Amino acid sequence: MTGPGAQGNLDTEERYVEEALAVANESGGRGRRPQETRPARPPGERQDPDLDEALALVRERDPHGPGPGAPLAAAGADAPASMRRPAGREDTRAPAPDGTAEKRSPAAGSSKHGARDEAMPWSEARTVAERAARSVSRREPVGVPLEAALGLVLAAPLTALTDLPSFDTSAMDGWAVAGPGPWDVREEGILAGHAEHAPLGDGEAVRIATGARVPPGATAVLRSEHGHTDDKGRLQAGPRAAGSARAGGTATLVHGQDIRPRGQECHSGDRLLPLGTQVTPAVLGLAAAAGYDDLTVLPRPRAEVLVLGDELLTGGAPRDGLIRDALGPMLPPWLRALGADVVAVRRLGDDAEALYRAITSSTADLIVTTGGTASGPVDHVHPTLRRAGAELLVDGVKVRPGHPMLLARLREDQHLVGLPGNPLAAVSGLLTLAEPLLRILGGRTETEPCTQVLSDSVHGHPHDTRLIPVSVRGDHAVPLHYNGPAMLRGIAAADALAVVPPGGARPGQELELLDLPWPWVG
Repeated sequence: MTGPGAQGNLDTEERYVEEALAVANESGGRGRRPQETRPARPPGERQDPDLDEALALVRERDPHGPGPGAPLAAAGADAPASMRRPAGREDTRAPAPDGTAEKRSPAAGSSKHGARDEAMPWSEARTVAERAARSVSRREPVGVPLEAALGLVLAAPLTALTDLPSFDTSAMDGWAVAGPGPWDVREEGILAGHAEHAPLGDGEAVRIATGARVPPGATAVLRSEHGHTDDKGRLQAGPRAAGSARAGGTATLVHGQDIRPRGQECHSGDRLLPLGTQVTPAVLGLAAAAGYDDLTVLPRPRAEVLVLGDELLTGGAPRDGLIRDALGPMLPPWLRALGADVVAVRRLGDDAEALYRAITSSTADLIVTTGGTASGPVDHVHPTLRRAGAELLVDGVKVRPGHPMLLARLREDQHLVGLPGNPLAAVSGLLTLAEPLLRILGGRTETEPCTQVLSDSVHGHPHDTRLIPVSVRGDHAVPLHYNGPAMLRGIAAADALAVVPPGGARPGQELELLDLPWPWVG
């Protein structure tokens, strides 16, 4: 079919396919209607009976949809409103200033990946996002106090500023002893943090605390539980003394027993950690022990969130055709968990001029927009990017939900990720495009892909990758319900998103999992 209505017909079918996938997965194959005899299908049409049945259920829910015997693509521009292109759907065209459709100008940075059939494969889109971040000039390192460095990446190797330990240290509470026992015990003891004690002579011992400086002349530390004083007041090593040997009733400790010698862990000048190491709580502890007050790190990429849509409420329950904004509260902490410093969250509504001003005045490394990535009358992202002279790097991705997502280069050192307005679709876009971009900008290395065996079958999209919420239980990934593009109930209970290939996945199949970097996880 050709003509102005053809694209609308295809998008109606896409909508029914997405709704059918949600229905099929929620039903889990239970409670199906008795199978009806189906006529043979021409080559090239869908042959998935489960998907066909789910489509039938969706048709029943939408009385204005095409009938059971009619092809879905028969719904054109003159179809009822319930079957026309829903808001947020991608198109290869965008409205020109005079209201007519225009093709994207190559000079304005258009991409060949606009139409669904030409959208970029999911894995390729992630690679493009990484490549875009690597094209940015190396960001200048900064020095920050230890308490501000958590989660950042070392921009210089961590080199020891001192020996560790910096003096011979007692590893246990007990007695520092010199030579073989028994030992005469000095009255005074040695506590941690005190200056150097007078040297011990052979046959002498002194009480010592864990972490205290071992006096010169000491040959070992006898643990408190392994020693006792005899009736003459002399210290004796018991039979359970670690490393002790008895000859003629005399205990001899192994030289150096329970003493941490100076430089045991490292010597001054040793390289402790390489450049590029992410600062964890343990790294903070090591840096402090090695003498650091500040660390040289790569700064967090700065991100700004622009929430678009006149229909969004910032408080209260949905009412009068308005809905609560779920992305405004959700995206900033998620971006922080991905390594960004969120400098602003702005709600602009459906205002093209305000969007243009916000984009062109932003100094953030990454601008994230929500909604408006299609070509409807209030979808202003594409026209605004053309007006700003941006280069579209990704314009549509073969992934469900979230295929209208985009990535644009505004300047050499500034990018924009356009997320769809549906919540789960926005999460898909965030992890597909923003995560690899922020990871590279922040200097972090990619971890090995995590995989898990699927517990149940998952219906796949005929052509595209699907990302579905899963719960990891033991050694299986369990698909969760409520995984439609506008739903958050599934992702709120999820441990990860499973990457489902086109056509679906069967029980026992191993799938890649995208970890969900919750903000409270270090």
